[in-house]
Amino acid sequence: MSEPSIRVRELGKRYRIGAQVNNYRTLRDAIPGGLSRLVRSFAGRADRDARRASRWIWAIRDVGFDLEPGKTLGIIGRNGSGKSTLLKLLSRITRPTEGWAEVRGRVGSLLEVGTGFHVELTGRENIYLAGAILGMTRAEISRRFDEIVAFSEVGRFLDTQVKHYSSGMFVRLGFAVAAHLETEILIVDEVLAVGDAGFQRKCLGKLKDAAETGCTVLFVSHNMAFVRQLCTRALVLHEGRLVHAGNAGECIDAYLNLNRGGGARIIDHGRQLDPSVALAAIRVNQGESDEVHLAGPDGALEVEAEGTLGRPAKVAIEVRLADVEGVPLAIASPGHYESSPEVVGAGPFRIRVGVRLPRMTKGEYMLSLAITDAGRVKYWEFPAAVRLSTEGVPTVTGGVMEYRQGAGAFVLPSKGTPSE
Repeated sequence: MSEPSIRVRELGKRYRIGAQVNNYRTLRDAIPGGLSRLVRSFAGRADRDARRASRWIWAIRDVGFDLEPGKTLGIIGRNGSGKSTLLKLLSRITRPTEGWAEVRGRVGSLLEVGTGFHVELTGRENIYLAGAILGMTRAEISRRFDEIVAFSEVGRFLDTQVKHYSSGMFVRLGFAVAAHLETEILIVDEVLAVGDAGFQRKCLGKLKDAAETGCTVLFVSHNMAFVRQLCTRALVLHEGRLVHAGNAGECIDAYLNLNRGGGARIIDHGRQLDPSVALAAIRVNQGESDEVHLAGPDGALEVEAEGTLGRPAKVAIEVRLADVEGVPLAIASPGHYESSPEVVGAGPFRIRVGVRLPRMTKGEYMLSLAITDAGRVKYWEFPAAVRLSTEGVPTVTGGVMEYRQGAGAFVLPSKGTPSE
């Protein structure tokens, strides 16, 4: 039996909350820091600051597993469960606080948009830089160069500095580099959510090909359909702990059951992508809960967000509907299909979007939300943040059409006419 490509035992990572690391490099930097500490001590705040700085949080703890060569492992869990921290530990981006991880082979990772890219370099230069970091020679990179460019679909912009790339271009080039260079272990985070549907299918196909040729793949996604399609095994993380491990289907069921409790706020599932946009609250049908129930057959959603803008910006709310496994069903994006949102001035703001749903079958669905200037920039995202339950449409026989029984998500309007 071959040695595991990845072996993890009792792995944990702890972070200090509120700590400030003062690495003074010059006298000019040191003087203000010293004066600041002196003032705080006179004000009686030094003890409180010390107590605040001593608080710690475990991002992950006591995680262990083995992964054999050529296998594909899905890692699933809600935002804040420790998925990205685990990948950073395996990629050697950060060091563990306790435990250990043994990784055998050359690792290619795509953890977030633009990972490993130097923004002042062109796309062409970044391809060679990424290969050099992996230990490849220039000749080895050149042999794969045309494949990378063709897959990424950014050939026209190859000699443009990547700081001018859109997030989608970043992801396409980043994935192409990670997947085509000679890696033995490929680590992919949720970045595929940025790409369009066509590119996502290409990426899934490439990941399958990589696994079939003996590459070990770790894949993080909120899209359960992707995990079920790509992965044979999976891990479920919850609040930094490994709570389930096994085949992908069992883990997906465990993850969905784990999230049935609700009780959290929608905003707790959010990820801030632009520091200039601060959110205070986000609500669906006037509630902040991450569980919403539609009692009637004809449902409507009203999503409201409020917060503070650090600068004038166009802001709108995007709503995506999917089934519980992440299969996309519908989208409402005013900035894409209606007039562009107006510029909101710096300071407090409140925005709303109303969504009229078609008649839906009985079942459970997921809503993903985003605060965005459609087609340009995304300020906040809330992937699979709201569980939506519907009662469905009663039939004339007294039954109810259900999504899980194959009726689909929507009941289309129709009218029968007698034959002549």
